[in-house]
Amino acid sequence: MRQFFIALALLGAAASAVHAAEYQYVSDKLVITLRNGQGNSHQILKTLPTGTRLEVLESTDEGYSRVRTSDGTEGWVRSQYLMGEPTAAMQLDEATRKLNNLQEETEKLRSALSEVQAERAQLATQRDELLGKLEDAESRLDHLNEVAARPIVLDKENRELQQKNVALEKELQILNQENQALKDRAKREWFIAGAGVLLGGLLLGLLIPRIRWRKQSSW
Repeated sequence: MRQFFIALALLGAAASAVHAAEYQYVSDKLVITLRNGQGNSHQILKTLPTGTRLEVLESTDEGYSRVRTSDGTEGWVRSQYLMGEPTAAMQLDEATRKLNNLQEETEKLRSALSEVQAERAQLATQRDELLGKLEDAESRLDHLNEVAARPIVLDKENRELQQKNVALEKELQILNQENQALKDRAKREWFIAGAGVLLGGLLLGLLIPRIRWRKQSSW
């Protein structure tokens, strides 16, 4: 029984070791074969180039590992051709890819920054235009307030003018009355003067014959 528990412990340790190296890669500068059994006598399922990522299912003391490819194909490869990390070429390619991605992101950020700066400049221009329009609107509002206040002033001036007009009309009426009175007085004076002249003429007409008769009588 004790030996059984020891065997279980060893199997658990082996399983833990295999689980820790779950994924491995075909070592650098190699093309290996994936076979359906351990040994070169077994059928080749496919060839695996350098950098192929394999899921390690189990490993044996004979130096073979049962693996699974990304497309689900399972088979056996020599454990010595596997490594725990991607190859240097793969790491370089990955680093190059990340660098290219970073450069692309940098270009995108620069482009976005340029767009933001352009939008900021455009917004500043629009702000200045709006401030100008606001000042113009305020000036127009002041003008409208002045215009709105004018009717009150004009109404006051109009009332004053109406009052002055009424006063002038009264004065005109008085002047017309006085003028008419003067005309009537002049007519009366002319009538009286004419009557006096007429009366004087009549008197002279009556007196002159008498004066002549007296002169003749005296002769």
